[in-house]
Amino acid sequence: MRRLPVYLLLDTSGSMSGEPIEAVKNGVQVMISALRQNPQAIETAFISIITFDSSAQQVIPLTDLASFQMVDLRASGTTALGEALKLTANRIDHEVAKTTAEQKGDWKPLVFIMTDGIPTDDWLPGLNDFKQRKTAYTVACAAGTGADTAVLKQITENVVSLDTADSASIGKFFQWVTASIGVSSTRVEDGGKEIQGFKELPPPPPELNIVI
Repeated sequence: MRRLPVYLLLDTSGSMSGEPIEAVKNGVQVMISALRQNPQAIETAFISIITFDSSAQQVIPLTDLASFQMVDLRASGTTALGEALKLTANRIDHEVAKTTAEQKGDWKPLVFIMTDGIPTDDWLPGLNDFKQRKTAYTVACAAGTGADTAVLKQITENVVSLDTADSASIGKFFQWVTASIGVSSTRVEDGGKEIQGFKELPPPPPELNIVI
């Protein structure tokens, strides 16, 4: 079976404490529940969560939807986005099966990044590592006014922003992520083709501003 790997990189720095981190946890739970109702997604989508605060860690390795169990997320510390990108590159190398002469590997991974701040580490080496890995698409979300969309634009062309990092806005972001994973899994399951980019995804809701 060719899996559709999905990596969620979630900012758990101190500025996310309170409503934002609760909204993120709730958003992931709602996303998993919705994807479990999607026959194509349940067959193909595998989800991993990487958090970053003063350091980055993979709190959930690539897991199928049926087995996925959310962990508690706590907000503290700074914003080691570079370390998160480096860790994601490493995890893609180790978790995503490559195509060989004998078998087709997994589909290219989807990567969704959400942050409400700017990197506090030396993030460019991690960025370079990440950019050497092939993804179907990477989307970065700047949650609230503290995030720098120019930084995110260096990671990916596909940047969206939320005016506020409140539960309603963050919930809308995860609804759109859910729809994007659903469309991607339907495409690979039914058509054997990968989504090539942002324009093939469902249109974002009005709360998500597309950063040009």
